[in-house]
Amino acid sequence: MRRVGLVLLALAALAGALYGSAHLLTGSSGLARAVVWGESDIEDRHRFPTREIRAGEDTWPLPRGSAGIRLEEFLEERSTRAFIVLHRGRIVYERYFNGGSRDELETSFSVAKSFLSTLIGIAIDEGAISGLDEPITRRLPELRERDPRFARIRIRDLLSMSSGIRYEEDGMPWSDDTVTYYGTDLREEALGDTEVERAPGMGWHYNNFNPLLLGLILERATRMRVARYMETQLWRPIGAEADASRSLDSEDSGFEKMESGINARARDFARFGLLMLRQGRAESGRVVKRGW
Repeated sequence: MRRVGLVLLALAALAGALYGSAHLLTGSSGLARAVVWGESDIEDRHRFPTREIRAGEDTWPLPRGSAGIRLEEFLEERSTRAFIVLHRGRIVYERYFNGGSRDELETSFSVAKSFLSTLIGIAIDEGAISGLDEPITRRLPELRERDPRFARIRIRDLLSMSSGIRYEEDGMPWSDDTVTYYGTDLREEALGDTEVERAPGMGWHYNNFNPLLLGLILERATRMRVARYMETQLWRPIGAEADASRSLDSEDSGFEKMESGINARARDFARFGLLMLRQGRAESGRVVKRGW
């Protein structure tokens, strides 16, 4: 019995050491994150560090209407967690499935790119960014120092996924899609690991370096963390009902994951959709210009 007890104790110690090693590695290595965490999923908001986005006191009301929709079985079977339908500014259907709830924060994944685009539009409205044709090297001169061809890329090229920057997406731990998702210093990756592959505007290619560079431009142009700028210029103005957060690459770098990682209630995602439907106007007034 004593021998069995010693073996169990040794196994417990080994398990604790492995857990501790994995925890340390995933805090400092994107490769370790890719291996330990595996494929991205809805639990990632618990794995990445976050920065809070606080709601204000003024909430954009979403009155409840009525509709006879029966989608429960369809939504349940397809692993849906939250489903909300608005009609003329009223909630006509709202149901939660598979562990989701009204108070639960859900992760945006690439819908974050639409939030980022809106923030760029707001920054242009305010004059912090001169316009869509501003060269990206105006805010990121270190790119031009590495390769003069970066000076040909404009903000519109990043927004339209036509920058001509190399991007390989094959799911391997060292590929660009893994680096831009799991990297622990995304500023360094965006400024030091990007390469110009072809002239900008020549073709569309989905590329997560583009939103990272946009986030850096926004951060430098506004002199604010992206989460803070989103809080003051978008989250509170649309009357969000709850605090949200943005996932960070790490506590050390503290840079928001531009390609994904907005964590918010489903109702507040619905408010953002309503803002688009109303062409940039929330209940409190205009948030971003109609043309955007």
